[in-house]
Amino acid sequence: MNLSMKWLSDYVTLDTTVKDFCAAMTMSGSKVEVATEEGSEIKNVVVGKLLSVVPHENSDHLVVCQVDVGQEQPIQIVTGAPNVKAGDIVPVALCGAELPNGVKIKKGKLRGVESNGMLCSLGELGLTVHDFPYAIADGIFLIQEDCQIGQDIHEAIGLNDTSVEFEITSNRPDCLSVTGLAREAAATYHVPLNLKKPTFQGIDGNIQDALQVEIQNKEKCPRYAAGIVKNVKIAPSPRWMRERLRASGVRPINNLVDITNYVMLEYGQPMHAFDLRYVKDGKIVVRNAAEGETITTLDGVTRTLSPEMLVIADAEKPIAVAGVMGGEYSGIMEDTNTVVFESAYFEPVQVRRTAKKLGMRTDASARYEKGLDPEGCLRTLERAFELVELLGAGEPVRTHIDLNYNEKQRNRIPFDPDWINKFLGTDISREEMCDTMKMLEIEVDGDTCISPSFRIDLERPADLAEEVARIYGYNNIPSTVIKGVANASLTPKQKFRRTLENATVAVGCYGILTYSFISPKYFDKIALPADSSLRKTVVISNPLGEDTSVMRTTTLPSMLETLSLNYKNRNAAVALYEIGKEYLPTAPDKLPEEPDRLTIGMYGDDADFFTLKGMVETILETAGLHDCTYKACGTDAPFDEICALHPGRSAVIYAGETPIGYLGEVHPTVQKNYDIGTRTYVAKLLIDEMQPLAQTEITYQPLPKFPAITRDLSLVCADEVPVGDLQAAMKNAVGNILEQITLFDVYKGEQIAAGMKSVSFSIRMRSHEGTLTDEQADAAMKRVLKALKEHGATLRA
Repeated sequence: MNLSMKWLSDYVTLDTTVKDFCAAMTMSGSKVEVATEEGSEIKNVVVGKLLSVVPHENSDHLVVCQVDVGQEQPIQIVTGAPNVKAGDIVPVALCGAELPNGVKIKKGKLRGVESNGMLCSLGELGLTVHDFPYAIADGIFLIQEDCQIGQDIHEAIGLNDTSVEFEITSNRPDCLSVTGLAREAAATYHVPLNLKKPTFQGIDGNIQDALQVEIQNKEKCPRYAAGIVKNVKIAPSPRWMRERLRASGVRPINNLVDITNYVMLEYGQPMHAFDLRYVKDGKIVVRNAAEGETITTLDGVTRTLSPEMLVIADAEKPIAVAGVMGGEYSGIMEDTNTVVFESAYFEPVQVRRTAKKLGMRTDASARYEKGLDPEGCLRTLERAFELVELLGAGEPVRTHIDLNYNEKQRNRIPFDPDWINKFLGTDISREEMCDTMKMLEIEVDGDTCISPSFRIDLERPADLAEEVARIYGYNNIPSTVIKGVANASLTPKQKFRRTLENATVAVGCYGILTYSFISPKYFDKIALPADSSLRKTVVISNPLGEDTSVMRTTTLPSMLETLSLNYKNRNAAVALYEIGKEYLPTAPDKLPEEPDRLTIGMYGDDADFFTLKGMVETILETAGLHDCTYKACGTDAPFDEICALHPGRSAVIYAGETPIGYLGEVHPTVQKNYDIGTRTYVAKLLIDEMQPLAQTEITYQPLPKFPAITRDLSLVCADEVPVGDLQAAMKNAVGNILEQITLFDVYKGEQIAAGMKSVSFSIRMRSHEGTLTDEQADAAMKRVLKALKEHGATLRA
């Protein structure tokens, strides 16, 4: 809703700036989007008078003008406009002036003759002939307004209003009007509201002689008021009306059409005017459309109607779609003599459904579908007749038709000031609350408040409390401490997830968030087997497109897509993580399982298998999963998406006997599918499976009292023997005196036989019962060497 500040001043007098007005109205519940000054793009343009107009000496179509702009000396301007002559009053853009669309005026020469400005047309001022009907569209604007030479153009032609745009919520249709916002402004600033009952003189006559109205569907149209204006005189509206319509975002047309738009903006009640010549037999019938019935609306489009739609018809055919738009021949024409004004209440839901089905949304339908005031129909009609007489646009017939089947009663709401104060945490007197209700036209009857008919949102005591609070001022309500003790805390799952996330960030990863719905083609991109259970997905019924048609059963493609995007954007190195859900179908007509997964992806110069493995180990240790083992991926790997990894550079992660994830290098084929031109590494951890196995309690370990003994071993074994197997053998052999085993070297080269490797470990042993002796350490090493022989490992010579 665009509100003209000039228009607002007719109803309420405010001593404030526009900025403060916007802030105050927003705080009292009428949110302001933006305030716009008319003509703000126009600067240094004044009213000028042409003293002389002579032909240009070097051009057949240019003229040289001497222009009085209120300065000591006239200025010279060269123009090609054909419609200027000496004595004309015109808008003059002086040197340094600014016009709409970024146009700036500079001093220059045209065909060798100096020009010190520009004479402006309507278009160059951002106006049209609808704003000034006496002007022409393709020539200089010849001003006929009462103005002075040298006067700023904004003041001279009334281009100085401020339009304030409000965001009106759906429960406040009363504020889709100037009077509604004026009422809010008066209450906000605690000033009187100057709203008078419309009056008109009218002429004698019985409307029943010219017009009959029948309502066949009283449920969808419980009230219909109509009146007649005779001896219509179609002409442009006066400037004050055109200005207000323009500031409200409505284009002026002619006096009759402008009156209906003006009243709609003023009172929030849409109106329509019918040319009585095109109302067959002078009869208006409010009925449902017939199946397949058509109407050509004012926009020239022929529309097919259906029986659930409400129409305004004459004796033969529809002449308007109720609450939406009039028919082609129902509009006002130049030779219109007698007009029927309609002001009705249409049921909101059917208006919205009709407008949506027909693909039409008008100012009228936008208001009707929110729910208007049935009691405002007659007032709106009377205001239209008042304006008709004021503008000399015709002679309203004094009698009118008002069919009123509205049975809705005004809401009666219990009024308890003590409850309101307790509810708000305030100490506002009953008298102050009653003053607020009075300003908002809410009637107080003892311990009951009666809502006005235009307030559809007032139903319960909390609504009254809101009215008191917003007018009293939310910023004036004191802050209070919440009573009671809140025992809110993270659940074990939330704590575990947060620990994982913090640990992942600590090892250098950046978080991402991807969509849970993906394309089925993603499974092919990771080379997933055709018979994989992961291809059985939850299919979205109404997807945005094929690329978002199924719910993901693995997070791996989402991570690879993000890595691919980063690589295409020339990010040299990235390390990313995501904690997201997978959606695993269970049974038909049942919701899928939604386990949480931690997915890590990385590439770059510092990225390799062992870097990723070290990051995963740190994350698992921090989360309380100790002594996890890593087994090279084989054909019996427990994860189908392992096929996306390099077979010799990937591993499954186990906590005891439970697989909790995998890690490795992306297979070259899959890497190529994602257009990533460097080695890429990924890992996935199963959060839901990990949590029960995590040791979240921290046990205190005292500082050691006795010294440790360290022994180093260099072993030779077959290349295919996993180092993890050797470590597990040594751990079991040393027993409870083992403190730490560290791998510090792996060697393959000329000094080692082909197919063999050398691995070196440091074994630290310590007893908590006393100082270890060499004999104890030697005995432990003998057990270690014996256990290692079972894996084909011997001491390196």
